[in-house]
Amino acid sequence: MEKVAFKMKLKPGMLEEYKKRHQEIWPKLVDLLHYNGISDYTIFLDEETDTLFAVQRLSGHSSQDLGNEVIVQKWWLYMRDLMEVNPDNSPISKNLQHVFHMD
Repeated sequence: MEKVAFKMKLKPGMLEEYKKRHQEIWPKLVDLLHYNGISDYTIFLDEETDTLFAVQRLSGHSSQDLGNEVIVQKWWLYMRDLMEVNPDNSPISKNLQHVFHMD
């Protein structure tokens, strides 16, 4: 199983709404992520820079590969007011290089 990490940018002052929306994440979106082999999906925040840091375990696709799915596009539209996004409403994200791991 592969582990990937990426970062995204939260707009200032949007943390509480971001957390609220994720606490209410749509079950169909969760089902799609699980169906595509995504598990142990965790997002952290660097409060000094409003940078979101996400980690996923993959046995299939990354969530970043599911942009053609209608439910993902709807989620992006729903979240676009909270984050820096691309013209298609997908979060601007940057993959992070794996440099160390310890069990």
